[in-house]
Amino acid sequence: MRHDRDRQRSLPVTLWAAVQIVAHLLSPWRRSWRLRWGARPDEPDPSLPGEDLIPDPLWTYTRAIDIAAPTEHVWPWIAQLGQGRGGFYTFERLENLVGCRIVNADEILPGSQTVVVGDEVRLHPDVPMQVAVVDPGRALVLHGAPGEGAETANDSIWAFHLVPVDGGRCRLLDRGKTTHGPSFRDRLFFSTLLVEPIGFVMGREMLLGIKERAENM
Repeated sequence: MRHDRDRQRSLPVTLWAAVQIVAHLLSPWRRSWRLRWGARPDEPDPSLPGEDLIPDPLWTYTRAIDIAAPTEHVWPWIAQLGQGRGGFYTFERLENLVGCRIVNADEILPGSQTVVVGDEVRLHPDVPMQVAVVDPGRALVLHGAPGEGAETANDSIWAFHLVPVDGGRCRLLDRGKTTHGPSFRDRLFFSTLLVEPIGFVMGREMLLGIKERAENM
């Protein structure tokens, strides 16, 4: 798929992204395709780090993409993910409509390359997740419930896995697992009803954004 990071920030492309989100919200029958976009039948490997953090999720997804670059060209873009860091390489205008204050980096940020277990990576100024696993060049696993309070039954992981393949290429897997509490609010905002279609449009664009940046280093 063609990708252009400059066009990505334009108003017409932002409006088109919003149209896509609405279309996916209205097409639950495409959910199985969205939950496995780009993934092969044997992906993910159940032994990948972080898979044991939520052994019984209510729903999961695995999105994947081939990148014509070695893992060492891809990892820096993953290491600097986060609000106040390198952003998420997706639709800035949409993210900032809900107050995320995202600026997507078009270059590697030396000051945002260090990430260690226990660090916070923010999705929004008020929404942190905690780094649970770091294996530089191979895996970054974030753990926590976005918007979690002192008492919550919500739990999520958001993981990125790099798998080398022949010819100096690699596979990038975007892996998510989620549970939610019994309340109506939890079921609405942490179920597949809203999070999954919106996350698909934004997540696919993120993978394409990482691919384009890594292949043009």
